[in-house]
Amino acid sequence: MAVENDLGRDKVSSLVWRIAIPSMLGQFVSVLYSIVDRMYIGNIPQVGDLALAGVGVCGPVVTMVGSVAFLVGVGGAPLVSIRMGEGNLQEAKRVLSNCFLMLVVFSALLIGGILPFREPMLRLFGASDATYSYAQEYFTAYLCGTFFALAASGLNQFVICQGFAKMGMVSVMLGAALNIALDPLFIFVFDMGVRGAAIATVISQAASAAFVVAFLFGKRVMVPITFGGYDLRVMGRVLVMGFTPFLIVAVDNVMIIAMNAILQRTGGADGDMLVTCNTIVQSFMLVVTMPLGGISGGTQGILGYNYGARQVDRVRKAQKYIVGLCVGYTAILFVLARVAGPLFVRLFTQEPELAREAYEAIKVCTLAIIPLGVQYELVDGFTGMGQVRLSLPLSFWRKLVYFAAIFALPAAFGARAAFYAEPLSDILGPAVTVVVYFLAIGKVLQARTEPRGAGL
Repeated sequence: MAVENDLGRDKVSSLVWRIAIPSMLGQFVSVLYSIVDRMYIGNIPQVGDLALAGVGVCGPVVTMVGSVAFLVGVGGAPLVSIRMGEGNLQEAKRVLSNCFLMLVVFSALLIGGILPFREPMLRLFGASDATYSYAQEYFTAYLCGTFFALAASGLNQFVICQGFAKMGMVSVMLGAALNIALDPLFIFVFDMGVRGAAIATVISQAASAAFVVAFLFGKRVMVPITFGGYDLRVMGRVLVMGFTPFLIVAVDNVMIIAMNAILQRTGGADGDMLVTCNTIVQSFMLVVTMPLGGISGGTQGILGYNYGARQVDRVRKAQKYIVGLCVGYTAILFVLARVAGPLFVRLFTQEPELAREAYEAIKVCTLAIIPLGVQYELVDGFTGMGQVRLSLPLSFWRKLVYFAAIFALPAAFGARAAFYAEPLSDILGPAVTVVVYFLAIGKVLQARTEPRGAGL
């Protein structure tokens, strides 16, 4: 059975590069789903700016679906890696079978639980009378494709954690390529507007999901999808493991909602424009955080496998390389935000005032993204080694700072000060995380020198 990477024996530095780079590129390409949608929507004649604001209001829907995919995928994949490292393939298969069932069930619950309440939800998210119709059209179409979104994102984690980073990247690129091709067709040729953008995204995600499912049912993987062995205890363990990345994405969801609502409430006559501005800013931040998460999350398999195999020296060495990659990536994006920020903004709007506001906000939000790279790796590293007791509070701390700041800063300094919540949390969050890491990592790794335990 051929594998792309031997997680336990390949040279650590080259292993990190071979897994991190495809994972990063895969996540970078996945960003194109939302960016391409927003780019085309922002350029719809006459109504582009309002339509873009409406789609921006739907951002929490996309992140909500993504958070559930992370809950199961990023919760289950480290467990699979650890069991593979221990040589317990039967338990690894049991974890994956339970995760597949959970994704199916959660898809049905999301559609049935959210769709009937879409109007009050969108109003809560920041939709005004002028933007509601656009938000509703995108929201409804996107939500109907929930299973494809969950399967494409959640199950891809189980491809990557088995060493098939390139195949994980291919699945994402397939969907993104389709989305780029279908967006102008549905939006402009078929004259479906924002609904067309959502339909194009759903079709693209369906293609990615089909690719991932077929691969995990195939013979190349050591841990394929199987049926049976369903166990609430296994599901509970997955949910505990996945709660940290779930919390990160879910709280991001709350932050987008709160930010849009605050900008709408405190921005006065500029409320809709500031919500549109935030939509553009969040699109740029996706370029920062999604590939960054690809590096830190994609390499969890290396840490989990070697942690399970009790090769603690390889864990330490891998983390050094992964931190370096994360910091290097964020440093590049820090520079690009200032050099290429205006070009990025012009992809979404040609309106001078909106473009100026968005560029200034991007510069503010990226002030401290370099330490954010450290935060991502250390927190995801703890999760990859099964240390949720450490990763969860560290994630929560950074989000708590952000949440407090987006309420306090506009109250004191006006609506636009809300954008400073990002750099404030990106400084205080990593500062605490680094201290905790150096205090705890020795004990975490020392525990792997103890006699093997049993059970999941």
